[in-house]
Amino acid sequence: MMAGVKATIKLAWYYKIIALAALLVLAAVLILPACSTSYTLKGDSRPLHHTDQGFRNLYVEKKESSFFDFQKMRFFGEEKWADYEGQGNLVESVKVDIQQLRNPADSPQFTWIGHATVLVQYQGVNILTDPIFGQRASPFSFVGPKRATQPAITIAQLPEIDFVLISHNHYDHLDQYSVERIGNTATWLVPLGYKNWFKDLGVSKVIEFDWWDERKIGVTHITATPSQHWTARGMNDRYQQLWAAWSVQIGDLKFWFAGDTGYNDKQFVEIGKRLGPFDLAMIPIGGYAPRWFMQDMHVNPEEALQIHHDIKATLSLGIHWGTFPLTAEPIDEPLKKLLEATASLKETAFITTPLGKTTTLELDNTIAQKK
Repeated sequence: MMAGVKATIKLAWYYKIIALAALLVLAAVLILPACSTSYTLKGDSRPLHHTDQGFRNLYVEKKESSFFDFQKMRFFGEEKWADYEGQGNLVESVKVDIQQLRNPADSPQFTWIGHATVLVQYQGVNILTDPIFGQRASPFSFVGPKRATQPAITIAQLPEIDFVLISHNHYDHLDQYSVERIGNTATWLVPLGYKNWFKDLGVSKVIEFDWWDERKIGVTHITATPSQHWTARGMNDRYQQLWAAWSVQIGDLKFWFAGDTGYNDKQFVEIGKRLGPFDLAMIPIGGYAPRWFMQDMHVNPEEALQIHHDIKATLSLGIHWGTFPLTAEPIDEPLKKLLEATASLKETAFITTPLGKTTTLELDNTIAQKK
């Protein structure tokens, strides 16, 4: 009996070592950065979030944790790491109404496609956020975090996309598979430092924004806002590209897309004062465990609810959960914790929707009607 237990423990460690070895090979491949050299302003008058090496957060200290630190925690730490294998059925989904996407009503509508990918539609403008339609959040098709749930629709089923918002360059937010297939059919709105990466893929319809840059294109008014996060696609390009959240106004609709972020009590309050209130906000609720490692850069549901209030959102949608096994929490825990947080505060304006569900906003009374 004891011999069998010892053999099982020994085998578990063997698999951990094999997995870590594979990841070290992956790390070696990733030493060359996959994005272009960053663009930062020089001199004393430059914005505070610009540095000589790239960019920085203003309200949290930069930590020197590395790829190897993460893998050590992941494979050899004491925290129990959730297994998403076969757990996708815990995330509710419905069949997308393609006809409603291609012929929307007069009211604004939004559809959660998966992870941080949301389609927002109003007045003939179709906006897609952080599209990831690939099977892995990884530079490779054969290794890396694999989807537990599929995108609600395919790229081919999308209506014609006018704008794509990119929050940052992590593989679960900037997906090469999706970029290559959407290509120049849409205009890509990105933070500073991404144009050359897109250019290498043959995509030229790209507009870079610094925090608080704004631009009006047709009826769409776009502003890049601060968030608290970081960037890297390789081993030596950390913080060289900027990260951002996005404020978008189309007629009488104003919405905000967070992408991925940690919490501070300064920037989101400022966003609310300068640009709020928002009819709709898309705020991450997953990717937060273990807290001692993730807290600075990833909000939990309680902090997401605080952002909802800070930016003065009328309705918020919980995103960035139920898709990729990137962090330690179980696949459906973000939803449960959000329900606990909103129930304790008798809060009804922060919701989640099933994958594929299209929700219509009535702006006159700001009531979300699920159809």
